[in-house]
Amino acid sequence: MINRTDESQARLFQDNNRAEGLSGRKSAGSKAKPSDFGLKAPSQIVKNYVLDTNVFLHDPACIERFKENHLCVLVDVLSELDRFKSEQTERGANARRVHRRLTDLFSCTEKVTQGVATEGGGTLRLVIYDPSSCTKNSEELNRFYRIFPDRERVDHRILAACLLLMQHNSAPVVLVTKDINMQLKARAVGIECQDYLNDKVDVREVSNYETRRIEIAPMELQRFASSGIIGVDEDVRGNVTVNEYVLLSSGEKQTIPARLAADGSFVRLQIPECLKIPDGQSLKPMNLGQRCLIDALLNPDISLVTCYGHAGTGKTLVAVAAGLHEMFNRRYNGLTVSRPVVAMGDQLGYLPGSLDEKMRPWLQPIHDALDLLMRPSAPLGPRRKQVKKDGPDSGAKKPYEVLMDQGILEIEALCYIRGRSIPNRFFILDEAQQLTPQEAKTIVTRMSRGSKLVLVGDPAQIDNPYVDSRSNGLVYTRNRLKGQALAAHVALSRGERSELAEAGAQLM
Repeated sequence: MINRTDESQARLFQDNNRAEGLSGRKSAGSKAKPSDFGLKAPSQIVKNYVLDTNVFLHDPACIERFKENHLCVLVDVLSELDRFKSEQTERGANARRVHRRLTDLFSCTEKVTQGVATEGGGTLRLVIYDPSSCTKNSEELNRFYRIFPDRERVDHRILAACLLLMQHNSAPVVLVTKDINMQLKARAVGIECQDYLNDKVDVREVSNYETRRIEIAPMELQRFASSGIIGVDEDVRGNVTVNEYVLLSSGEKQTIPARLAADGSFVRLQIPECLKIPDGQSLKPMNLGQRCLIDALLNPDISLVTCYGHAGTGKTLVAVAAGLHEMFNRRYNGLTVSRPVVAMGDQLGYLPGSLDEKMRPWLQPIHDALDLLMRPSAPLGPRRKQVKKDGPDSGAKKPYEVLMDQGILEIEALCYIRGRSIPNRFFILDEAQQLTPQEAKTIVTRMSRGSKLVLVGDPAQIDNPYVDSRSNGLVYTRNRLKGQALAAHVALSRGERSELAEAGAQLM
């Protein structure tokens, strides 16, 4: 997860500790206790969790997530966090937040290695890795040095510190890291290791894209078809959440899609025959999933829509078409479309030109969708040959470029959203699976009154090394806001781009 190099700062910290007497020579003829290095836990009842650097960068509030257990922060981890604190990115902001939180917690004690109480009833302490302080290394630690002789590599120092903690504590010691390679190394030398699971969703939420079916009586289904609303007993509908889309069925062939309203009744989808774009193209839903998505996108009572779908399912095209439809109907003051540049917050200076020119390669799929939807319909009959005009203004602008000049349509860099307040706009975020949970929270909290946020993406296609299919910002937002009356979720499983694209998505 983190590309570690030899840390001269960590060695300097160790040398300073030795000079100050932390290496076991506090005074002549006396030896330091294990608690002076944070090796001895305040109690032997609960577990000792050692947090890797990438856990702090992933969730700066992770300190509060371990309840009554003991948390160990190695000084080598502090040195690594120090490398990131000056970055003007989300990662740098997280590193600074961790430093401030640790400073607040340790401000009430002089012995940071003995531990301070946390809100969950546990403790937090700093741990100093200094193998020379141990009079006799354990067999596990000696074996570790034979397997991994490079003692200055930060990965190895963290693992060795875990073995030292295991030597001085009878309670279990668990390493928590999001680095897969680090997990393999830890298990190879007998260290219990876990991924950080606080913001991970259940695997079934990202693997099952099927629409749930609910069986009702034929007469009930007929009544629903005529009235558009029906109440179903709770024991029949099961654990269906608010604004979840289902198929009400009576047998195999008689089915009607429905949405669970906040009052507990199922309501019929309210969608037009097609999404009409003035002077442009019309978009008709091609399958059940797209119909459900359009219903959520056009519902004024739903402020957040999340959508999963693999390549070719039409999630981006349908979202942009619905945004244009709503904007031209004056339900919103404008439409904003964006997507992360893989790691949100990275500088774009390596591309020449203005900000729009820098973002153009990343946002080209959005331009393609707008060009397709707003392209004027071709007239019938043979095309007439038009005479080219001379001059700088001879090239006519595309319809969506005119809207961009007027400020009605925005295609912008996501890395500059921090600090903004976005009122009364239809905001579409494409490729939302590239976000971390903290970045997703930043975006959700930017939405002001009257705005609608649409997050679309494919949890299976992730390039961001700090998240996976179960811990990215898209699935995190869906999981945390599931069941809220203002949020809806749709999963698209059927590809409509082409037969070739669908076969590639399914078989390759």
